[in-house]
Amino acid sequence: MVRAEASRILTVVGAEDMPEPDVRVITSDGLLIFAHSKVLAAASPVLENVIERPRKGRSNCSNITILGVPFDAVSAFIKFLYSSKCSEDQMDKYGIPLLALSHVYLVPQLKQMCTKDLADRMSIEDVVDVLQLARLCDAPDLYVKCMKLLSNNFKMVKAGDGWKFLQKHDPLLELEILQFIDESETRKQRMRRHREDKDLYIQLSEAMECLEHICSEGCTTVGPIDMDPSPHKGPCAKFTTCHGVQLLIKHFGTCAKRVNGGCFRCKRMWQLFRLHSSICDQPNGCRVPLCRQFKFKAEQDGSDARWRLLVRKVVSAKVTLSLSTLHAKKEKEPRRTIGDQGFRPWFQKT
Repeated sequence: MVRAEASRILTVVGAEDMPEPDVRVITSDGLLIFAHSKVLAAASPVLENVIERPRKGRSNCSNITILGVPFDAVSAFIKFLYSSKCSEDQMDKYGIPLLALSHVYLVPQLKQMCTKDLADRMSIEDVVDVLQLARLCDAPDLYVKCMKLLSNNFKMVKAGDGWKFLQKHDPLLELEILQFIDESETRKQRMRRHREDKDLYIQLSEAMECLEHICSEGCTTVGPIDMDPSPHKGPCAKFTTCHGVQLLIKHFGTCAKRVNGGCFRCKRMWQLFRLHSSICDQPNGCRVPLCRQFKFKAEQDGSDARWRLLVRKVVSAKVTLSLSTLHAKKEKEPRRTIGDQGFRPWFQKT
């Protein structure tokens, strides 16, 4: 039966003409797998050292002991050393022991295959076991994927037997997992705040354009003194924030508390005027109220670092918004080809 196993390996790799096997691989079950030393040595530097050591001054058949994994997993490993191939069924059954063998015997191609396969097949039930193996076998990609899966499903993992075993036997890995989850949550909160801040800067940038639009062109029921309001009574089609800015302007013009600074809505309007003044590059011709006054006051008194940072963020958002709008317009425009009407190729005479 042992000889049958060895001959099957040779048939798979098409090595019928090779000499008799000169290496015996001894497994945990006490079974033997016969192989060729040159093939094993060429595929694994670790096996090469194991084979060459006892051969100094000797000519008898070498023994290689591979313990701790099932016989079929060792057989699949030896077959891979011959053929550089591993079936999906073998990966499904012996992916974990094959990863351990590929790490111990330095077979990077098999290690890469096992890492990818385990990452694709991994489930919540076995994520702790795969994580421990990835840590022992120095598989960073698999380690990170395990950590992410565990972090996203921590309540379910915590209720399983794998987590209870980990708490008892590997408290350092438990601490690594908890730190990763904490850092992951911190990153999520940071990204959430970044998105919220970005949305705020975009809204402020749009509010600045809307303010200029209302003060120079007029919209709905609000506009410059020397211009009649638009007869169109519906919502503004150009800016989503236009209606809100118009309400603020109306309130600002009639509020009795704005002088004493006791009105929150008026404070927001003052901030919009100040922000516009900080961004506006044509104060002399600008029709937005108080633009020149705020510009002069800023030159005299200066501004704090937080306000300058806000201005930079809003300007950056304005540029980003303009570029995205321009890109969207270009995408909607039909592309002209040589056959389009009105197109004159460069070689056509006028």
